[in-house]
Amino acid sequence: MKVCVFGTRGFPYIQGGVEKHCECLYPLIAADGQWDVVVFRRKPYVSKRSLQHYDGIRFIDLPSTRYKGFEAMIHSFLATICCLWIRPDIVHIHNIGPALFSPLLRFARIKVVLTYHSPNYEHEKWDFFSRNLLKLSEKFSLWAASAIIFVNDLQRRKFNGKISGKSCFIPNGIQPPVFDYDEDYLHSIGVEKNKYVLAVGRITPEKGFDYLIKAFKSADIHGFKLVIAGGVEGEQSYYESLKSEAGADKVVFTGYINGKPLAQLFTNAALFVQSSYNEGMSIVMLEAMSYGLPMQASDIPPNKALSLPEKNYFKAGDEQELTQRLQQSLAADEGRISYQNLEAYDWKKIAAQTLLQAYQIALEN
Repeated sequence: MKVCVFGTRGFPYIQGGVEKHCECLYPLIAADGQWDVVVFRRKPYVSKRSLQHYDGIRFIDLPSTRYKGFEAMIHSFLATICCLWIRPDIVHIHNIGPALFSPLLRFARIKVVLTYHSPNYEHEKWDFFSRNLLKLSEKFSLWAASAIIFVNDLQRRKFNGKISGKSCFIPNGIQPPVFDYDEDYLHSIGVEKNKYVLAVGRITPEKGFDYLIKAFKSADIHGFKLVIAGGVEGEQSYYESLKSEAGADKVVFTGYINGKPLAQLFTNAALFVQSSYNEGMSIVMLEAMSYGLPMQASDIPPNKALSLPEKNYFKAGDEQELTQRLQQSLAADEGRISYQNLEAYDWKKIAAQTLLQAYQIALEN
């Protein structure tokens, strides 16, 4: 059987939560032996590092643009046309924006699985037109989908009737942590083991890095630095404002990293902070938990769904409260923490759930 995938920029070595999700999920689906996987990637993001071979997966790199608001639309239209030609057993689309043209697939009697990562229209970066187009795309995609995966059960419970009947909750996952106690990368960016606060994510306004930087600079903590690990794509002006606010001494921007450098940052940090205003389900937060890092996270519902103690949450956007929490957490010096119930986020289990629940629902509808 064949499944075609779009709604991701692609993988491997391409930044983003959806990209990480797909990079972990589809090699496991292909390894099941019953599915051939075709992944449509966005050509502007594909580099020599991305030309890795995966058994059972074929990449088709289609033209697109990096221009915000048009990137996903152009690529998704082209991918939809390709799917109408290929006619796979299932088309698996990630997120509501890329699913704008999914009714064409339904009219062609091709089964569609939608993974609903987050309500993108809640992100402040979108203008009025884009926000309403995303809401329209949500309506189209929910109607056209034969099965819907929600990575956030709170979001799933907002819907009922036909939507509820063809949906299931399957969370994001994490790979086993790879502890790296070396310090060569730390030294290369000018930080010391257990003397930095770590935040990870793409440099976009919904990640809340602006008030995180202000809170860190206001906190009465000496000898610590803030490391923000994430690349810049379409938000260059926001990035420049962050650098201006950060100054030269206390905040380090690494750019997009993965592999050994990222593992080294997770292994040796004193504290992890997740300051987002919006998330579907934060993979980097789960990764930080797998490394046993002390945590401070914004109190948005997807973060609170991970059921950490109240002392680990602060009001999203509240600079003063975050300042206090940074001081308290670093003064407490908790060391490493053993978080419970991470077994539910094992990618092998998630791949099995995707095949046995979502794909089965789609094939039966």
